[in-house]
Amino acid sequence: MRVLLAEDDKDTAAFIVRGLQEHGHVTDHVTCGPDALLSGIEQEYDVMVFDRMMPGLDGLSLLKSLRVAGNTTPAIFLTAVSGIHDRVEGLAVAEDYLVKPFAFAELYARLCSLTRRPVLKTESTALMCGDLAMNLLTRTITRGKRALQLQPTEFRLLEYFLRNQGQVITRTMLLESVWDLHFDPKTNVVETHISRLRAKLNDGNEPCLLRTVRGAGYILDKPSAS
Repeated sequence: MRVLLAEDDKDTAAFIVRGLQEHGHVTDHVTCGPDALLSGIEQEYDVMVFDRMMPGLDGLSLLKSLRVAGNTTPAIFLTAVSGIHDRVEGLAVAEDYLVKPFAFAELYARLCSLTRRPVLKTESTALMCGDLAMNLLTRTITRGKRALQLQPTEFRLLEYFLRNQGQVITRTMLLESVWDLHFDPKTNVVETHISRLRAKLNDGNEPCLLRTVRGAGYILDKPSAS
């Protein structure tokens, strides 16, 4: 197993590198986000371990950039940032999330589990959730036999939900991923577009696919069987 480790704390990094070496694995260790980005683009790894807070480029932005560049290597965040919002935000792009302090045995078990998972192909041109279907080539959307007409922002919003279906998506995640805003504009732009999209998805007789999770965000998922 070849591991990319991005960790700026020397003691933590040495602890992980030593543990992996004892199990016969190779670790490339970098101490800042830009170096990790370069390594992730130029080299191939079996799994990646990223701290959330690093010099130059934080772990979340780092992994998002790698995903945009086509890197599908499974990744785990290893961080002291432990809030529910932070976990949800991290798991939207990474496959696992482990909070410091940690036991090496648990980290190693999670790394082995990640390397056994099949790698998912990226950028599918057909996205589906129940009877809802989006074709990215023709930019058409249907629910059952009904065609949906969406505005460009609504289309991007729905595409993001479809790519992350079954996960709770926060308002901050939507502002960053759909509107490319890395600050809160203090408006109801997200809520307004969610309301419009939900109205177009549901004609009144269909099960609700896009739900509000009180105090957390939104989730797009198949309706549960009755």
